[in-house]
Amino acid sequence: MGRTFGVGILGAGIGENHVRALITLPDRFRVVTVCALEQDQASRIAALAPGARTDSDIAKVLNDPDVDLVVNGLPPHLHCPVTLDALAAGKHVVCEKPMALSIRDAVRMRDAALSADRVLAPVFQYRYGLGFRQLRHLIASGLAGRPLVASLETHWNRGDDYYALPWRGTWEREGGGAILSHAIHAHDLLTVAMGPIAKVSATLATRVNDIEVDDCAAIAFTMASGALATSSITLGAAEDTSRLRFCFSNLTAESGLSPYHPAQAPWTFTARTKSEQSAIDEAVGSIMDGPESFAGFYAALGHRLMGAETDIVTPDDGLRSVELVTALYRSSRSGNAVSLPLSADALDASGWGPG
Repeated sequence: MGRTFGVGILGAGIGENHVRALITLPDRFRVVTVCALEQDQASRIAALAPGARTDSDIAKVLNDPDVDLVVNGLPPHLHCPVTLDALAAGKHVVCEKPMALSIRDAVRMRDAALSADRVLAPVFQYRYGLGFRQLRHLIASGLAGRPLVASLETHWNRGDDYYALPWRGTWEREGGGAILSHAIHAHDLLTVAMGPIAKVSATLATRVNDIEVDDCAAIAFTMASGALATSSITLGAAEDTSRLRFCFSNLTAESGLSPYHPAQAPWTFTARTKSEQSAIDEAVGSIMDGPESFAGFYAALGHRLMGAETDIVTPDDGLRSVELVTALYRSSRSGNAVSLPLSADALDASGWGPG
C-alpha cells in the first residue's frame, strides 16, 4: 500500500483538474488544502475532496506539516518564485506549464530540486493517454521504424471571455501567447515521439485578439534525427481541435481531434506495407487501458514518490520546453532559423519578452 501524501493546491482555476485527478488515487494522495484568493471558488473545489480545507495564504500552505506535495497552479509569473519557496520548505512540487518564464529560472528550479532532494514535476499531462502510449510502444518495439515527418495542429477558439482574467494575454504575467499557453503540449509530444529538436524556424503573429502576445503561429522543426515537423497554431478557429500526425518509415499514426485529450484513443496506426498491418494491430492491442491525462500524470508521480523508476515528467523536460519557447520567439523576431540547444548565457536566457 505505501504512504499517502498530503497535497496543497495553489490556485483555483486549473487546480480543479488536479483535485479531480488526485481524488481518483486515494491510496496515494490526500488533498489537504485548496489555496486561492477566490474563496468561493476554492470552497467549491475543496468540497470535491473529503476533508480538504481552504486558505488564501500561500505561506501557510508551504509551512503546513500535513502538506508533502505542493501543486503550483498559479499564473505563470509565479511559477518560479513560489516553486523555489516550496522546495526550500521541503515540499515536493508539481508545477503547471510553463515551468518558468526564462531558461535561467528553469535552471534555478531544477537545481533547487536537486539540492533539496525533492521531486519537481512539470505538468505535461497530455503524455498520458492510451493512443499515445500505443504509439510509444510501437516506437520502442521497432515496429514504427525511422521518424520521417510530423504535422501538429492546435486550432482553438479564444476570445474576450478567455482573456477577461487580467493576467492573460500579457508579457509580464502570462509570459507569452499561444506557443506558451496552448501548443506547448503538442510540442512536448513531438519531442517524446520523435526525439530532440535541432533547429526551429517560426513566424508568430497576433491576428485574433487585442492582446500583447501571439495568438497565431507557423513553425518548422528539424529534429536531431533528421525528421521534419510543422506546427500550425491559431486561437481564431471556429472550434477547439488538436491533431497530431506522425509519419514513420513503417507506419503513419494519427490522433483524434480532442483539444484537451489528443493523446487518448482512438488513434489510427496504418502500416506502410499492408502485410505489416496485423503485427501493428497486435502490438497496439497489447497495450491496456490505464489512468489518463492528469490521473495518469499523478499515478506515475505517486510511484516516483515511493521510490520507483517511472516515466514521469522531469525538470529537464520542463527546461527543454522553456528553451524551445525561447528559440521560437528568437526565430520569429530575427527572421532566422535557431539551432538548439541554447546557451544559458544568451541574452534571451533571462526572458523572451520584448526588450
